[in-house]
Amino acid sequence: MTKVLVVTSGKGGVGKTTSTAALGAALAQQGKKVAVVDFDVGLRNLDLVMGAERRVVFDLINVAQGEAKLHQALIRDKRLSNLFLLPASQTRDKDALTEDGVRAVIAQLREKFDWILCDSPAGIERGATLAMRFADIAVVVANPEISSVRDSDRIIGLLDAKTEQAEAGHRMEKHLLLTRYDARRAGRGEMLSIDDVVEILSIPLLGVVPESEEVLRASNLGAPIVLHNATSAPARAYANAAQRLCGADLPMEIPSDRKSILGRLFGRRAA
Repeated sequence: MTKVLVVTSGKGGVGKTTSTAALGAALAQQGKKVAVVDFDVGLRNLDLVMGAERRVVFDLINVAQGEAKLHQALIRDKRLSNLFLLPASQTRDKDALTEDGVRAVIAQLREKFDWILCDSPAGIERGATLAMRFADIAVVVANPEISSVRDSDRIIGLLDAKTEQAEAGHRMEKHLLLTRYDARRAGRGEMLSIDDVVEILSIPLLGVVPESEEVLRASNLGAPIVLHNATSAPARAYANAAQRLCGADLPMEIPSDRKSILGRLFGRRAA
């Protein structure tokens, strides 16, 4: 059964797009047929993170308005044959995206894919509400800072009010993905702890992605982190999160790139 997942947060710059790309690639690595859809009309970035910016011909709005067929707009990833991108328009206004148009596109995607990941724009306006409108599952991305958590709490309220599931009387399945986490800074009180964020938002924790330069490096090179450096701490965090989405019961941990003192000593000696 196809699952439509929205990656959302309310606040910009928390890692929604990199998380969409990473989770999509991780699910595809598990053998799922995956489509990632960019809803950030006018400010598209998912194609850059996926390394497909030069391959965009048609986009989400073209398909939603009947100007192009879905297969014409979908871009197959060059590294994973079961991973596809439906890009956003960079030239159209967000008002060009309608609820009926999005409904039609999602219905077509449901016929072809196991997972559909919708990358929501920042904010709580039309683009964000349309991205979540037809979702079955939500991944709420937050940084361990109070402004991000507050905005995420507002988004959780919208998920429980503005989606088809909510209007049908169902409670949407929601998960928290905590990004840019630094245990040392949290220990010094410079950012919220994991327990603080979970207590405030009151939704299950899907994963903790540690702060790492590898995420930015991968994005700049046009590759999801799980493909760019699969052994890095953030890649392992996203891979584990994707497995949990598929029902795996994995212990919650914070992957780390730091080697132990013994590891550094032996590594130096071997060198």
